[in-house]
Amino acid sequence: MAQILYFSLLFIALCSLSECSQRRYHHINIEKNWTEAQRYCRENYTDLATVNNINDMNELMKTVNNNQKVWIGLKRTDEWKWSLGDPVKYLNWETESSTDTNNCAVMRNGKWRQQKCKDKLGYICYNDSSKSYIIDPSTETWREAQSFCRQYHTDLISVRNQTDNQLIHNIINDPQTSVWIGLFSDSLEWEWSDKTDSAFRYWRSDELILIQKNLSWTEAVRYCRENHVDLVSVDSEKIQLMVTEVLHQASTAEVWLGLRHSCSVGIWFWVNGEIVCYDHWAPGNETAVDDCEREVRSGAVQSGGDHLWIILPESHKLNFICTRKEK
Repeated sequence: MAQILYFSLLFIALCSLSECSQRRYHHINIEKNWTEAQRYCRENYTDLATVNNINDMNELMKTVNNNQKVWIGLKRTDEWKWSLGDPVKYLNWETESSTDTNNCAVMRNGKWRQQKCKDKLGYICYNDSSKSYIIDPSTETWREAQSFCRQYHTDLISVRNQTDNQLIHNIINDPQTSVWIGLFSDSLEWEWSDKTDSAFRYWRSDELILIQKNLSWTEAVRYCRENHVDLVSVDSEKIQLMVTEVLHQASTAEVWLGLRHSCSVGIWFWVNGEIVCYDHWAPGNETAVDDCEREVRSGAVQSGGDHLWIILPESHKLNFICTRKEK
């Protein structure tokens, strides 16, 4: 089942009058899980609630008690993609896939399993020039394996049909060995149950604001603390998701986070005092701190692509994200 977001303020169902100029919402005071709530709304109304703008949000807030938690139609996507860009027309899961933290795929004994992308395993590259498969027994994370295959061959393998699957199974030739394939799930995306193309979000946690000023990391910290609360500390996947929602406004390719490296103790830490546990580093960046005594390095997030974290000298001038107090 797709992982779903809890909202603390909101609502259950959309009205069935799709031609309405303004959405009408119905609070259903029945306890159900997200999938059951979706089915109920589709059978009796139109769908779980979609929120297109602040006017919809204000209308929704009138329908429920502010302290009540109810489902809305926002969910994490569970779309799987091939690194090479091939369409996903064939799947061979050992057990049904789910949207969880295991967002990369391995093959073992001819079947596919979800695996944490940061685990280190062998992998198989595809070389388009020679039309060959190359198995590499060295152990790498999924991103590291993808980077190696793209640099020296074409990409991690795509498994397009049962014939491909059997061929690769024969190449592995060990029923106990798991190897990376090129399948991954973009778990940072969200979609509405009714497939409405709405980018509006209204997260309950401390609000984030992207500042379109080009400042150094130290200047960005000072600006956030003087005008808001602080540079953002991305200490959970939830905050990372919130960060991705504001990055589309950025005018620089990277955006400062409240992430700093300590040369003296050799660790990364957030401006809120937390040591980095959850991370979303681009391959090789977490350890790329050579000459850190000469120039302090800080952390930024890519404003496009997979929104990965990268290391930059703190003197670079970038946009940045501040946290601000809830209204």
